[in-house]
Amino acid sequence: MIITDEQKRILIINPFGIGDVLFTTPLIRALREKYPDCFIGYWCNRRVRPLLEASPKINRLFDLNRGDLKKIYQESFFAGLAEALKLGREIKKCNFNICFDFSLDYRYSLVAKITGIRKRIGFNYKNRGRFLTDKVDLVSYSGKHIVEYYLDLLRFLHVEAGDRALELTVSAQAESKAQNMLAARGIEKGDLVIGIAAGAGGSWGKDAVYKHWPALKFAQVADRLAAEFKAKIIVLGDETEHPISEVIINAMANKPLDLTGKVKLEILPAVIRNLNLLISNDGGPMHMACALGIKTVSVFGPVSELVYGPYPDKRNHPVLKWDMECRPCYRDFRLPVCDKDRECLKSVSVEAVFAAASALLK
Repeated sequence: MIITDEQKRILIINPFGIGDVLFTTPLIRALREKYPDCFIGYWCNRRVRPLLEASPKINRLFDLNRGDLKKIYQESFFAGLAEALKLGREIKKCNFNICFDFSLDYRYSLVAKITGIRKRIGFNYKNRGRFLTDKVDLVSYSGKHIVEYYLDLLRFLHVEAGDRALELTVSAQAESKAQNMLAARGIEKGDLVIGIAAGAGGSWGKDAVYKHWPALKFAQVADRLAAEFKAKIIVLGDETEHPISEVIINAMANKPLDLTGKVKLEILPAVIRNLNLLISNDGGPMHMACALGIKTVSVFGPVSELVYGPYPDKRNHPVLKWDMECRPCYRDFRLPVCDKDRECLKSVSVEAVFAAASALLK
């Protein structure tokens, strides 16, 4: 049976963090342009759901990944089982006939098969693609950006991507809340506003510290920008990043606005859209800024900026790094024990980051 364009019901599966979800947006745009009347669903984790809720290209969201389910099971086995069964029923009711599975985990494509999705497209990583009908063998992401890997899967639908920019929709409600929040704290229209995201990398959990440029260096850069450009500095971070933010705030002579733990993910993109520049580690806020057209300066350590860095615009998103023989050490989805005390991060100078930021502000 031939499925017409308007009958195509496509499920995107990506259970990972902010950057990975944003990396799928060029693929979604290409699908929507090729099949404007198709139905697109997205299966993500609960933490990142707010980033997708305002997207006009997505018809339905499902938000439960293995980590979410594990937390529920720890509280109650029966509650976890009920959530898993509910998810399966909801996916089945949508009658998807195509899915793109970016999970690298056979369990997601197994659910897709059980719920009746006949064409299941994805990567065969370590033989975990056994339930996929169309697959590309994958050892790791290397040599090109993840977005390019994702777009490669469009070949199975004979679709080509045009615009490859990341996309993030900010709702009018979120924009209004962000502007009111900033105005109440002394940020006015016409101010030069610079964001500092010195945490980031939340999806790495306890290993996120290996992606963090020293907080004291962020403070020194922010202080110079505040003094020389009369910029207003906003420190961003989630509730777990207060210790990092406290180092920055206590070290700065020009005291910044501290929004650590005060901005929910549904509002954060709107706050970032009100910045002139974001200075960040390798993490979700940097990718959000790229998707929103906000200039960034980012510091990369163990992770390859070629694969995981700003995309596709490099000119307005310089990456600062310190190349060493062992860098990048994050390969094949593994982070080895660092025996050099994060030298690749610590060797990036305050002067280099300040110079990159200054160039973007002139």
